[in-house]
Amino acid sequence: MDYKKYFPYITSEQEEKLHKMEQLFKDKNNQVNVISRKDIENISINHILHSLSIAKYIHFKDGTRIVDLGTGGGLPGLPLAVMFPEVSFHLIDRIGKKVKIAREIADELGLKNVTTQHGDMGECHDKFDFVVSRAVAELPILIKAVRKNISKTNFNALPNGLIALKGGELGSELAPYASKSEIIDITNYFEEPFFSTKKIVYTVL
Repeated sequence: MDYKKYFPYITSEQEEKLHKMEQLFKDKNNQVNVISRKDIENISINHILHSLSIAKYIHFKDGTRIVDLGTGGGLPGLPLAVMFPEVSFHLIDRIGKKVKIAREIADELGLKNVTTQHGDMGECHDKFDFVVSRAVAELPILIKAVRKNISKTNFNALPNGLIALKGGELGSELAPYASKSEIIDITNYFEEPFFSTKKIVYTVL
């Protein structure tokens, strides 16, 4: 994957880390199934680039604190941590062996801006500017889980809130939050057919 196609400003070091991440996911997926084995060969587009769609939507300011809820093996948190080295990312998942993989990949890539936690948001008492999430749960469940962790101090271009990567029909789950949400088609950013049904959902919290 040529990440500079969509992110021409990234450094050679960042590009190298993204390519190394592809291989690390492939290697570690043989140990722990963090990505469907049928889909692992599509890691660059279907997983890493998908995660990076958030970086097309918002440029996080240095010092921003982000929690990745239900990170699995580290998505979308790890690709975003490469893209924003001065932003802190806290990766949480209930499945310990997946969190271990995320930690190993972060360490092997030298990502000093990543912390990990085995557990759920109920066990996390820190405050964050944004929550990111990828195909974890419906919006009402996510919002209930993270509302207490959102800082009241805003300093990014968007007010603090939840940024979720979603697909398919979203009408019913979004209805209660329509006035506080924005839906963005990822096809606005990327041309690959995989993204035809993929969306970013941003909700102010």
